[in-house]
Formats: sequence, structure tokens, C-alpha cells
Amino acid sequence: MKRSYRKTDMPVEQIRRLLEPGPIVLVSSRWQNRNNIMTMGWHCVMEFSPSLIGCMITATNHSFDMVRQSGECVINIPTADMLDTIIGIGNTSGRSVDKFKKFHLTPGEAATVSAPVIEECYAHFECRVADRKMLEKYNFFILEVKRATAAVWPRYPRTVHYRGNGVFMESGRNIARPEKFRPQNL
Repeated sequence: MKRSYRKTDMPVEQIRRLLEPGPIVLVSSRWQNRNNIMTMGWHCVMEFSPSLIGCMITATNHSFDMVRQSGECVINIPTADMLDTIIGIGNTSGRSVDKFKKFHLTPGEAATVSAPVIEECYAHFECRVADRKMLEKYNFFILEVKRATAAVWPRYPRTVHYRGNGVFMESGRNIARPEKFRPQNL
């Protein structure tokens, strides 16, 4: 069952609560009036403010040129109930298939980039390429999150994490230890 979430703005400095656990994400892009979606399992928070995300997209991937040329994308956080869609997107090339249509996903309008958000996803991070120094040599994008939106509920969504060889893990229970948390002096 797919669902659309009601979302609200969230501080881009806080997106790490959704990314640091390393969930599979869906990267949506738009170039020359064509949309695409790719499945990505490798990304990292690089800085809190400005909010920077690093990710590698192989140069043979259709999304590589779309993000490189447009200089922007949306990182969408899907939930565990979308696992078959996540896998299907990862096994389909956007060169010849409209993945929004094929997987019955709704492209929504982003506020700061032309790439669409995926309405069925829990959260969206609208990104612009911030630094291209590692792009040609390593296919490594450094993205700055310009706007972040996330569902109001649940606070901690069930996400999926890739373990390799077609094996996924669903996020587990949350363990709170606020009395032990010491914010870093940035």
C-alpha cells in the first residue's frame, strides 16, 4: 500500500537524523524536461551547516549525467513498505523508461530545484551540487541541501538499508539515551 505523507519544513541542519542511519534513498532528477529516479545506498552527511551530503553515482548510470548537467536533484527517503518499488527502480534504466509511470509514483513540485519530489516518500531533501572537484575523478557529488521536508508522523519511519547481495535490513526499534547526549561544539 502506497501513501502520501503530509509534510512540513524541517531545519536542513537536522537532516542527519534521517540520513545517518544509512537508509536506501531514491534520487530524483530532471534534465531537458525528462525526469528520472535512481536507487542509492551509499551517501554520507559531510557537514551540518551548510548541510552537505556526499554521494557517489557511477558514470554509467543515467542519473549521473542528469544530476551533473542540471546541477541538482532531490534525495527522497522511502519507507520499508516501498521495498519492491525501491528494488524495481534500481533494476530499471531511466534511459528508456519513465520510472514515475512504471512504478506508479507521483512527481511533486519542489520549491528550490526543478527536479521532482516523490510524493509517496517520507521526506525530501532538495539539493544543488555544491562542489565538483571530486566529480570527474571519483564520480563523487557534494550536494548542499537547500530545503528539507519530512512527514509529521511517524517521527522515526521504518526505512530499509542495503546489506549487499540482494539482502536488505529494516530499521529496528529506537533506543533513547538523551541524558548521555552531548552536542558537539561546532
